[in-house]
Amino acid sequence: MEMWKDSQLRQISNARNVESAYGMSLNLVQDLGFKFCAFSITSHSRGPHFERVNLNNYPSEWNVKYAQSHFSDEDPILAHCKRSTLPILWEEKIYSKAPGLWQAQKKLGLQHGWSQSFHDDKGLCSMLSLARSDSPITPYELYENLGYAMFISQQLHGLVAQNLPSRIPHSCPVLSTRELEILKLSADGKTAYEISRILYLSERTVNFHIHNAIQKLGVNNKIAAVIAAARACMI
Repeated sequence: MEMWKDSQLRQISNARNVESAYGMSLNLVQDLGFKFCAFSITSHSRGPHFERVNLNNYPSEWNVKYAQSHFSDEDPILAHCKRSTLPILWEEKIYSKAPGLWQAQKKLGLQHGWSQSFHDDKGLCSMLSLARSDSPITPYELYENLGYAMFISQQLHGLVAQNLPSRIPHSCPVLSTRELEILKLSADGKTAYEISRILYLSERTVNFHIHNAIQKLGVNNKIAAVIAAARACMI
């Protein structure tokens, strides 16, 4: 490894807050041949009490347009990173269902880029993106720089995570033992009828407990209740 890379990586690892670590990471990213660097982190389990972190050096015009146009609702890169930690290249075919987004970001120089995410057991999901406007990113270049990007992503993610309280600040709904038991079986794909046979209950009683769990979790159906309970580490 070149000495300058080693030195910059050490500086990033010694940073004490995410803002300074991001500034150092931006310097490294630009030395690697990228103009833009973006880092964001969200949480699906901490609700409104979690303040989203979003650091980037994108054109300010782009940040405003992205928010005002609600591009996050259709962004295929964001959707990919929420469900997978595999890196993804920004390519026109990826944006086939969001052509307006693709054209808008190309216009502002955000054409050639790639993103990857990092997920942890605290319900945090972060995304790191590197981009430039002048030349496509080759598979070799992606492979060559993947390790640096992963290091940066994990360092920034860790600095945010270490300052969060260990518990979610808002109170979680309390589900009964029976409600949790039924949601666990539902998560395994069991129907209300099958659960009633397993637990020696009537199907009506099973549906009664499912309805109660749905109301307590503030969702609209059984599948959403299972997901909400899993995200809150109840099942």
